[in-house]
Amino acid sequence: MPITKFTNLDFDQIKTSIKDYLRSNTKFTDFDFEGSNFSVLIDTLAYNTYITAFNSNMVVNESFLDSATVRHNVVSLARNIGYVPRSKTAAKASITFNVDLNVLSTVDSLILKGGLVCTGNQENSSYIFSIPDDIERPIIEVKDEASNEITRKYASFSEIDVYQGNYITKTFEIDGSLDQKFLLDNANIDTSTLVVYVNNYNFTSESYDFKRGRGTLYEKVDNILDIDKNSTIYLIQEVQDEKYELLFGDGIFGKKLENKSIITVSYILTDGAAGNGPGGSAGTQGVFVFNGSLTSTTGALAVPVTTPTITTVNRASNGGEIESIDSIKYYAPRLYSSQYRAVTARDYESIIQQIYPNTESVSVVGGEETDPPQFGTVFITIKPKNGEFVSDFDKSKILSDLKNYSLTGINQKIVDLKILYIEVDSSVYYNSSKVEEINDLRTRVVNSLYTYSKSLDLNKFGGRFKYSKVLSVIDNIDDSITSNITKIRLRRNLNALVNQFAQYELCFGNEFNVKKEGLNIKSTGFTISGSSDVVYLTDIPNVDEKTGIISIVKKDIIDSTKTIIVEEAGTVDYIKGEINLTTINITSTVKPNNIIEVQAFPESNDIIGLQDLYLQFSISDSTINMVKDTITSGEQISGVGFKVTSSYTNGDLIRVWYLLVLIKEFKFSK
Repeated sequence: MPITKFTNLDFDQIKTSIKDYLRSNTKFTDFDFEGSNFSVLIDTLAYNTYITAFNSNMVVNESFLDSATVRHNVVSLARNIGYVPRSKTAAKASITFNVDLNVLSTVDSLILKGGLVCTGNQENSSYIFSIPDDIERPIIEVKDEASNEITRKYASFSEIDVYQGNYITKTFEIDGSLDQKFLLDNANIDTSTLVVYVNNYNFTSESYDFKRGRGTLYEKVDNILDIDKNSTIYLIQEVQDEKYELLFGDGIFGKKLENKSIITVSYILTDGAAGNGPGGSAGTQGVFVFNGSLTSTTGALAVPVTTPTITTVNRASNGGEIESIDSIKYYAPRLYSSQYRAVTARDYESIIQQIYPNTESVSVVGGEETDPPQFGTVFITIKPKNGEFVSDFDKSKILSDLKNYSLTGINQKIVDLKILYIEVDSSVYYNSSKVEEINDLRTRVVNSLYTYSKSLDLNKFGGRFKYSKVLSVIDNIDDSITSNITKIRLRRNLNALVNQFAQYELCFGNEFNVKKEGLNIKSTGFTISGSSDVVYLTDIPNVDEKTGIISIVKKDIIDSTKTIIVEEAGTVDYIKGEINLTTINITSTVKPNNIIEVQAFPESNDIIGLQDLYLQFSISDSTINMVKDTITSGEQISGVGFKVTSSYTNGDLIRVWYLLVLIKEFKFSK
């Protein structure tokens, strides 16, 4: 008798299916499967089937990019569509130093050897900084104007880039009789620091290194476009255990390696994001300590008169970790679909991730979507992994690299990051009979919200803050929490151009909640020209309650009266969530770094990051109040004396943060 179609994966269901099959046989019609030793055999069959089904399911899952979970399998599947995951990225610092030599020295130039250059400290840890290849600089002579005698000889190593990590060199000899693979044995390689020379004694190559005899410099490429049989190129691919393999040409796409040739590979092993920080601010001296090796062009060791003093140009930054499995799954198909051309927003997103590995999130907006429209321009906003702004140098490099992918006639413009902060004002009710220490419970609430703030819903362009999830996060922290009343605030930081007349625009990308009496817009304090008083922004809605007027006012902390300083300082569009300030001269701000915090209340508690707005949940600026639930605890069974929390926004003139500061200062002065 044929067995029925098998679809169950649960052990008990498999066991039941086997029994049903046996009962269908006339020999076992009245057999007691549970009370006999036959049940042991059935259990064995069920276990075997269950394990086989589980393994089969895992094997099938690992065969597809969307469902694979093992890194080696994900990388292998991505490789099939031409995607190479990003490696660890070494933190890069820019430094300057001079090397003084004896005035009697006959050296014409100095070579800073590839490898260790300096060390730097960060949080009681020392980090090594290296260069992946030699750097040569000419000797500069300084002469006395009167005697014309040489008073100083030095070489200037100005604004050189050093990379956090250890310098490694590896060589291979080509054996044409073998199916040879060129594997780099180390994990934690920053592939952007790879330097590859092939010495096949082809002196006709323009890139041949005659001085050091290392051969021809090969260039790393990402694809085979514009490659011919003479191209001195190589490709890389990630293999098992986060290591890399070098791939060279076959004589059709790329130059084929000659037998007995020597390959010299140098690269840097890095600590990734842990190496960020050393160097201090620009112009700082002594944070980096010189430990490099200097030689003349003949290879003779060059000894400086004194140990060079290193000046920081840019501190170590942009170090990053190896690309995660989730990131590979997301970007591999998108880069494949872009076919190395930037046309759609998704194309730009995947390509920018490749040319600027420090990218955390990207927003691409076509000029036709802006107000007013700017046709033929693509606006790009990048959130780096470490920090909030992309340097001018990196912007120029990104735009230059994008020209290799973009269409003719389309201009790209990188704009600075705009962060939309979300804050919560939450009153958490708890059963006091189940709580030993209220501060511990509050800490758990804060920690849980912090964990949610790092979720995939937020911290990206196009992100979405889900109000119901936040309520659930709070309620599910502990059985002692009975409910919560949580209100949402939106915030943008206005970067004031101090002592300059300027206009400002703040876009929140979400509709504002409007109260006809005003006080929907609040800010921290600042001063303007013509007045020494600390003033604030507020709003007065128009009759239609779709738009309003922004005014600048001052407030008396004693009686809470307000005086209008500038009646019409701008406009607010409550529907679009936009605030525009007319020409104003801001002379100072209460918050440091010339920041004015501008706050509004959303019409919907679900917040989206529209277009180029980067969504960020600010826990440090949120308010968490623990409120005793006297009804649940049994203290007030009738409900008399129960503390009720309003679900609506407050009518204060001043933004909450600054209001608390003013109250504290006033109490202290009294």
